[in-house]
Parts: sequence; C-alpha cells; structure tokens
Amino acid sequence: MMQKLNKQLEKIMPLITPVSVVMGVLLSAYLKDFSFLIPWIFAFMTFAGSLSSNFQSLKEVMIHPFPIFLAMLILHALMPLWAWGVGHIAFSGDVYTITGLILGMVIPTGITSFIWVSIYKGNIPLVLSIILIDTLLSPILVPFSLSLFVGQRVELDFISIMKGLLGMIVIPSIIGMLLNQATKGKINDQLGSRLAPFSKMSIGIVVMLNGSVVAPYLKNINLKLISITLTVFFIALTGYLFSFLLGRLMKRDRDTVITLTFSGGMRNISAGAVLAVSFFPAAVAVPVVVGMLFQQVLASSNGHFLDRFYNKKVEKQESVAL
Repeated sequence: MMQKLNKQLEKIMPLITPVSVVMGVLLSAYLKDFSFLIPWIFAFMTFAGSLSSNFQSLKEVMIHPFPIFLAMLILHALMPLWAWGVGHIAFSGDVYTITGLILGMVIPTGITSFIWVSIYKGNIPLVLSIILIDTLLSPILVPFSLSLFVGQRVELDFISIMKGLLGMIVIPSIIGMLLNQATKGKINDQLGSRLAPFSKMSIGIVVMLNGSVVAPYLKNINLKLISITLTVFFIALTGYLFSFLLGRLMKRDRDTVITLTFSGGMRNISAGAVLAVSFFPAAVAVPVVVGMLFQQVLASSNGHFLDRFYNKKVEKQESVAL
C-alpha cells in the first residue's frame, strides 16, 4: 500500500508544490506560527533519505571529488556572475534589486536538494557532501562573493548556521547511514520504503509553511514586483539548465547529473531571506523572498524532466540492444 501511495505522490509532485505555495500564502495567518516545525520536518526527511546510504559510498565520493568541484563552480562562480549580468540588463541602475538577485545566487545550496535527489535516485552521498561543504564554507564564501559583486560586507551568524546544519542534516544523516551499515542495507527495504511517501508529504508541508512566512512581502502586487518575479524565475530555471548541461558535458553518469542539477539549481532561500532582511534595505529582500515561491515548483518540474529524459534513454538503449 505504501509503495502504491509513494508512486501516486511521485506522479503528482509537480502539482503538490504549487498548490502548497498558494495554500501557504492564503492561510498565512493560521500557518505562520507553525514555522518552528520546519527544522524538525527537514530532519525527518534527511533521516528517511539517508537510510539508502552508508559510509562506504560517502568515502567513494570523497576519494573522487571532481563532481563536488563542479557543483561549487556552478554555485559560487557561474550563477552569481549570471545573476549579476541579467540583473544589470533587466534593472540597470537599480542597485538594490541587482544586489537581491546576486544574493539569491551566492547563498549555499538548498538543504531540500537532498530530498529531491533521494526521490529521483541520484547520488545521495554526493549531494550530502556538497550540502555539508558548501554550508560549512558559506560564512567565508557569501561575504566574499557579495563584496566582489556589489561591494557589500556582511557578517554571518556562524554558530546558528552550524546548529541548523547539525540538526537538519548532519545528525539525521549519520543516524540513517549507521542504521544502513549495521543492518547491511535491510533497514532501507524495511523502513525506507515505508517512510518515502511521508517524505513527499513533508515537502508539501514545508513549502506551505515557507509560503506563509513570505506572504507579507507579496501584498502589494505591481509591475515592478511582476518583473522581479519573472527575472528571478528565469535565473532560477537557467540554474537547473546550466547544471544539467555541465554535468552532461563532463560526461558524468546519470546519478551524478541528477545530483548536480538539483544542488546547482536550488538555494537555501530561508537563510538568504534572513541575510537580506538583517543586513540590507527591504528592497534587497524582495528578489530573495520571491524565489521562495517557486523553488520547489521548479525542483519538481525539473525532476519530472530528468525522470523522462533518462527513462527515454534507457528505452532507446534497450530497443537498440534488441
């Protein structure tokens, strides 16, 4: 029954995320007080995804670090430079909006990329390594990137970032991998398959709660907000596209390309929104917060594309073999 439910949820994932965003915005008055649950839900999703990995697979990733280097290149060189260029073309002279667009791209990769990689059977040890390394380096990389592109110096609350990282990613992942190692993979068959549908439901809940948090920024809809929304959407979409194409260009395997696509396309927008509100004028926060609206929708759509792309490739290879 759980496997059937999981397959049904996989089919409707492109629908779950936009519906959750809309519900979160519409019901923000009732949901925003429950935003404290987000880290706990993240921890559960990370634990469920980690049940399919062990320390041997993590070791193999660290021995061959080129995909990690590729991911860091996309996250902290290619996409910030692209956002800077698009920002100057679309909003020439509007320094706050341009800064917001760049900030949205220099922040670390999204923690939820782990969940999407596990759903579409990518390389879980690789995405875990990218998230850990990128988040650990973020107190250095984010201020440096911002000073390089917009001349703005910011300080990050390193202790808070580390606490969040430990609670949402590190500890649940270690527990999941320890259980996999101890049971020689049996735990994934017994428990992992049962938890999979709940992980997908949890994504909808997290998106809904995030939608309730950003709702106040979307009350005054005008032409400027629409143009910012379209630009942020375009930059975010090309992030997935560039990551996919670079992975294919470097002749990486299916699992690695899927992992690069999600880790290069997603960002920790919650952290970005806190940074923008804490250290910049309100206008800088708008592009970052707007990105929260459709990040999960884009992840879902790109996951559907990747699934179809590789399934068609397998079918073609099978027909050629026959």
